[in-house]
Amino acid sequence: MKLHAALRLIAGTVLLISLALTYWVHPNWIFFSIFIAVNLIQSAFTLWCPMITILKKLGVQE
Repeated sequence: MKLHAALRLIAGTVLLISLALTYWVHPNWIFFSIFIAVNLIQSAFTLWCPMITILKKLGVQE
């Protein structure tokens, strides 16, 4: 799997997990979803995403 496809997969999965936690566990989990959204927005402007850095260190190909 390529880098950007892995990033989209991870972001979508973590977002769905955080929304499920918000629904079934506690409403405050919504802040985790907000964190994910803010991180995606900032990465659009700064062209830097912490998960991309992690994936590159793990050896995921661009």
